[in-house]
Amino acid sequence: MTVLTEPTEDVSGTVKWFDPVKGFGFIVSEVGGPDILLHINVLRNFGQSSVADGASLSVRTQKTERGVQAVEVLSIQPPETTEVAPLADIAFLDQAEIAQAPLEPGRVKWFDKGKGFGFANGFGSNEDVFLHVEVLRRSGLSDLGPGEALAMRVIDGKRGRMAAEVLPWEAGINQTDED
Repeated sequence: MTVLTEPTEDVSGTVKWFDPVKGFGFIVSEVGGPDILLHINVLRNFGQSSVADGASLSVRTQKTERGVQAVEVLSIQPPETTEVAPLADIAFLDQAEIAQAPLEPGRVKWFDKGKGFGFANGFGSNEDVFLHVEVLRRSGLSDLGPGEALAMRVIDGKRGRMAAEVLPWEAGINQTDED
């Protein structure tokens, strides 16, 4: 194992791409320079297992023998625009209205990125909560793994309960503490 002695630098940038299956992706710095490696373990230390392409990040970086790497994620903001039409069940909702809904703890039952949806179970409930990929993108996520803990703002959609916002469990805890 290589011991890193280089000083760290805080950098803001945009996710170029991230593949949770490969376990890494790259960030493009706002000020230019080489792409910054983002390893899944660094992302997991922040409380997420994925991040949407185009999301804005602030990371602490370090130069290594293999290039510049993120060593800590400081913040993540969802992409500003999405290329998909809004999901009909939540298109009519105001973001302020969604933010007023309580955070509910849940665990991913399954999610298929290719199909664009999946389901979670709320803690203490047998009722499924529908998860749509567009809601994940708006929340700054790109994929979810079975058993992953999360915090959701749930609404009653046309076809039942559905997540209008999805947060990594740790972010949900921090948001609840700030309220």
